[in-house]
Amino acid sequence: MIRKIKDGKYRLYSRKKDEKTGKRRNLGTFETCEAAERYEWEVQYFKRR
Repeated sequence: MIRKIKDGKYRLYSRKKDEKTGKRRNLGTFETCEAAERYEWEVQYFKRR
């Protein structure tokens, strides 16, 4: 899940919420939405490898 943050960058969060905290895990901050989408694809690829 990608969200735009206050400083104009994009942050990638995990799809599932953490059961203990109820929040999503931060998977990285990127300058562009395209860079965040590319990294999300890489994460999903290696999860199912």
